[in-house]
Amino acid sequence: MKKGWFFLGFLLLTTGVWAQEQKKQAPQYAPYYYQRASLFEVLPATSDDILFVGNSITDAGEWHELFENPHVKNRGISGNIVEGVYDRLPTLLAGKPAQLFLLIGVNDIARGTSADSIATGIHKIIRKIKQDSPQTELFIQSILPVTPHYNMFEGHTSRWEMVGEINRLLQQITREEEVTYIDLYSRFALPCGKMDPQYSNDGLHLLGNGYLLWKEIVSPYLKH
Repeated sequence: MKKGWFFLGFLLLTTGVWAQEQKKQAPQYAPYYYQRASLFEVLPATSDDILFVGNSITDAGEWHELFENPHVKNRGISGNIVEGVYDRLPTLLAGKPAQLFLLIGVNDIARGTSADSIATGIHKIIRKIKQDSPQTELFIQSILPVTPHYNMFEGHTSRWEMVGEINRLLQQITREEEVTYIDLYSRFALPCGKMDPQYSNDGLHLLGNGYLLWKEIVSPYLKH
């Protein structure tokens, strides 16, 4: 009887350890993250690179065409969150890029993450970039406004008021870290703080005129 209980206890223990190992090894992000991240790992990286880093809003931009500059590279991944950007910093910084423009955080809002936690995560990214690639000129772009006007992406758009709160925290962090903060938010937002519908047809992602406005705002900071 004792042997039977011992075997059962051993089986439960080993099963628990195996389950924990499987959990550690399980994919943390969607398949698209790994598809795109693995591509970035094999593409050339140089100190002339100007990287646009972020989620689907960045991913959808044809950046080198917008700026007519082959050094400008798209490093956005649809669905990306703050932690996802942090995890791929070794690849992003491999070539010691000249400039890095970061826009991240709105998908974290949809996951229910607090404004403080989102800002803290971005702060962690800033410190890591400054430590591992101090010659890279870093720009933190404000999170763009969203709007529930279209009744789409409710996880993001129903929490539209959080965007302004996060951006205020980012302004404070960038001042402390002496990093350039680029205010996209105020140019895209209505006076109430929601996204101006002329720049989006789903309340979250941008239309073509939105990318042209983004280019206009960022152009003075871009190395040519």
